[in-house]
Amino acid sequence: MKNEIIAHRGWSAEAPENTLAAFRKALDAPYVAGLELDVQLSKDGVPVVIHDFTLQRTTNGTGLVKDKTLAELKALDAGSWFGDAFRGEPIPTLAEALAFAKGRGTVNIELKTAGHMYPGLAEAAVKVIREAGMEKDVYFTSFDHLVMLEAKSIAPDIRTGLLVGGRPIAMKYQFEATGADVLSIAYPYITPELVKETKELGIGLFAWTIDDVERIRAVAALDSSIAICTNRPDRAREALGI
Repeated sequence: MKNEIIAHRGWSAEAPENTLAAFRKALDAPYVAGLELDVQLSKDGVPVVIHDFTLQRTTNGTGLVKDKTLAELKALDAGSWFGDAFRGEPIPTLAEALAFAKGRGTVNIELKTAGHMYPGLAEAAVKVIREAGMEKDVYFTSFDHLVMLEAKSIAPDIRTGLLVGGRPIAMKYQFEATGADVLSIAYPYITPELVKETKELGIGLFAWTIDDVERIRAVAALDSSIAICTNRPDRAREALGI
C-alpha cells in the first residue's frame, strides 16, 4: 500500500486554492486520491468553499464571508489574484465541489469556524453531503473539536477527524469523547510513537501540509497508511515513487 496523496485546497501550487480549477488540476492526476477543502457559511446559510474568514486575500472582495449572501459571494473573482488565466473563477459552493469530485476521489471537508461564528455549519454541510449521496466519500475535520462532536452526533455514518497543530495529549480520551475517526496533524509532530498509538486506537493518520520531497519521504517511511496532504502532488508523486 502506498501513502495516499491528498491535494491541499486542490492543486493550490498551480491554480487558485479552493476553486474548481484547483480541484480539476488535482483530480485529473490519476495518483491523487482526494481533495482537502475549507467550508464556511454564507449570510443566507449556504456552505461555500473558502479558507479565510475574510475575503481580501483570495478574492477581489472585502469584509467577512459570513456577512455576504451567496449571490454576493458568487459575484466575486476568486481567481485573478493567482493569475490572469484564472480571472473570473468563482467561489464554489460545497454542493458544486462535491458534484465535481463525486466518483473521482475522497473529500476532506474542514469546517472553518471559531467559537459560535457559524451555528448550524455542521448540519448544513451534512445536508449537502446527503443530497450528493457522498456519505462514504467524505470526512470532516476541524480545529474546533466540539464541532466534530456535533457533526458525529448529527451524522454518525460520516467520518470525522480532529485537526491538531502540535503534540497531542490524552489522545485516547479526545477520540473517545468525540467519536472521531482520524487524526489530522502537522507533519513535524508525527513520530513512530504517534503512529503506534493511532494504530492501537484504530484511527487514521493524515499529515499536513508537506511540499518538500525529502520530508514527504521521511513521513511516508514511518508508515504506508499515513495520508500526505500537499500543495504539490507532483512532488509527493516523486517522493513516493508512484
